[in-house]
Amino acid sequence: MNNFTFYSPTYFVFGKETEKQVGQLVKKYGGHKVLIHYGGGSVKRSGLLDRVKASLDAANIAYVELGGVKANPRSGLVREGIELARKENVDFMLPLGGGSVIDSSKAIALGVPYDGDFWDFYCGKAVEAALPVGAIVTLAASGSEGSTDSVVTNEDGMYKRCADGDILRPKFSIMNPELTTTLPPYQTASGITDIIAHCMERYFTKTKDVELTDRLLEAVMLTMIKEGRRAMTDPTNYEARANIMWSATIAHNNITGVGRDQDWGTHHMENELSTTYGCSHGAGLAVLFSSWMRYAMKEDVLRFAQFAVRVWGCEMDFQNPEKTANEGIDRYEAFIKEIGMPISITEIGGKEEDIPKLVESMFHGAPNHGNFIPLTKEIASEIYHMAL
Repeated sequence: MNNFTFYSPTYFVFGKETEKQVGQLVKKYGGHKVLIHYGGGSVKRSGLLDRVKASLDAANIAYVELGGVKANPRSGLVREGIELARKENVDFMLPLGGGSVIDSSKAIALGVPYDGDFWDFYCGKAVEAALPVGAIVTLAASGSEGSTDSVVTNEDGMYKRCADGDILRPKFSIMNPELTTTLPPYQTASGITDIIAHCMERYFTKTKDVELTDRLLEAVMLTMIKEGRRAMTDPTNYEARANIMWSATIAHNNITGVGRDQDWGTHHMENELSTTYGCSHGAGLAVLFSSWMRYAMKEDVLRFAQFAVRVWGCEMDFQNPEKTANEGIDRYEAFIKEIGMPISITEIGGKEEDIPKLVESMFHGAPNHGNFIPLTKEIASEIYHMAL
């Protein structure tokens, strides 16, 4: 196990009707005027926005609003949010939504106190100061409610990049699983796939003797298989939704990743798919991960065989562990198809002739990606071709 530090100060408030506590939580964490940030009209139609405003009013917390966040949040709206927050003397960010809304809020939080362009932080500049963020989660997927990360797309060139730092972990996150029961099946399935992918990016490591985090990752993935099926069959099943929502946080607040090298090559490859074709992040990961595993398997076939046995219930073939590993990948792919996710680039509108552009964009202004298998342009191209 590698040396590590781990700092995860987010205060989680989990359960039914917990959004009604938001006013007191903003006050507890020093907020006086918040920017309520959200996506489309669902927070209005569901009554969530009204409940949040009522709680803020009761706590004498002032607020302004900025809607319009899209999947794969864009730099233009971030800049609009920075300008609005400065003009209105906002001192606290309050996203209502899933990962895209939370990530956009984190970007605004970075930009408000910074003299330069917020995009500097998405090009490697160290994150040192930001407005505090408190989140109300409406989609279980990205884990941004407890993570150090923010992923934004720069509309000048359509480059999707990540900023990260402990200061970006939300001060609090309100997690009411009831808010996820009305999600369309596609969004639910995308979230399930994203959560499993966050586990796999950590699970496939060359670091030895990481049994505890192996077992934690396996537990989250097994939970997602069971509860994912329940939620897809009965979208109103509160207990299934609750287990999925907490799994999303555990999968990506890095409690499952400490002390081990992590990969993340597939995520970097996926960024180009969602930017180019407009698919959800989870759908793009579904398209790529089985192909990445088949390519990477030769690096440590026993780890993939372990994944097959412990997560997917395969029987170990000690004479031919590669057979076991492939069976595990097959079962993963079958599950992804079962919940309605695509498994090929062509299913999301991609074409073979797009691959050179995907590869070039992936490496533009960014170093090589991946640790389990460091990606080169040639390797990335091969995996994209395998995923067609």
